[in-house]
Amino acid sequence: MPIILAIETSSELASCALLWGERVLSRESSGVRTHSQSVLPMVQELLAESGVKLAEVEAIAFGAGPGSFTGVRTACGVAQGLAYGLDLPVLPLITLEAMAEACRAKSGATEVLVVLDARMSEVYWAQYRFDGAWRAVVEPVLSAPGAVQPLAADSLAACGNGFAAYPEAFAGKPFAEHADAGIVPHARELARIGAAALAAGQGVPAAQAQPLYLRNKIAYTSAERLVINAAKAAGAAP
Repeated sequence: MPIILAIETSSELASCALLWGERVLSRESSGVRTHSQSVLPMVQELLAESGVKLAEVEAIAFGAGPGSFTGVRTACGVAQGLAYGLDLPVLPLITLEAMAEACRAKSGATEVLVVLDARMSEVYWAQYRFDGAWRAVVEPVLSAPGAVQPLAADSLAACGNGFAAYPEAFAGKPFAEHADAGIVPHARELARIGAAALAAGQGVPAAQAQPLYLRNKIAYTSAERLVINAAKAAGAAP
């Protein structure tokens, strides 16, 4: 198994995880206003606890979205900064797929509908099937909650905080009856699916790593650029 560092900040929960061997260590911090300040300290804590050196990491995974503009840019920028300094491949991974993996880990489900709160009375959603690897049955979509229409599937499980954010829109819908509304994107699952992504050759150079935007893209803020520069410095440090 490769050593993979994963960063996820696309929702109100920021998290980092380190996969090495069969082990996954993770840290998390809630509050979107603190994501840019919390990521690098969490990375340092993981490295200190594991005894793994930053130079031993083989790839940097990040939650590429969909998710909050600020969140996906923060994760992408930190991943790029660390990868530049270490000359490592970057793994831009879909946040909704990571949520599907979390649902499978909890319930064993292999057909999963994922619904993530996108604010502004909208949700990000997708449908996945696991057959040894995750496949998108319905690619990530931005829509009103009432427009979520999964394809028919046996034993379809559902998860995501979109069900808790808009309960009235999902009332009476069979797929929502037993939805796990507590699942949000987490770096722990990104690290796990990142190992398969790296083996499949999905790593890209740092300069090519991009977030997935389903709304209009906006530029990095000054604060985000400071975080990116700090990550570059951390990656370049001996």
